[in-house]
Amino acid sequence: VQLQASGGGLVQAGGSLRLSCAASGRTFSGNAMGWFRQAPGKEREFVAAITWGGGTSYADSVKGRFTISRNNAKNTVYLQMNSLKPEDTAVYYCAAGRVRGTRVPEYDYWGQGTQVTVSS
Repeated sequence: VQLQASGGGLVQAGGSLRLSCAASGRTFSGNAMGWFRQAPGKEREFVAAITWGGGTSYADSVKGRFTISRNNAKNTVYLQMNSLKPEDTAVYYCAAGRVRGTRVPEYDYWGQGTQVTVSS
């Protein structure tokens, strides 16, 4: 059971990044997938989630700027991040769970995180 996040980096404010999370078949199949982020000194917070069938939900802070999607054939979930702001700077984690939740305890499996840094 593994989740491998990638795609983070350093970008200027207003720029874009696309995060990817590759999952093992057992972790991915039938599960909802979520993205969370954690900035230094802050709690991990919900960013976006998607069900197996493609239903999505977003945190208010990223609505209209971020898009979550998944390719079930490739066992991969994506987070397209546009119009990035300095306050989006954080370590981003992907997670798998049975429901499309917004809380950390609702997810059973977690990736290792990828750093996103947005400069002003």
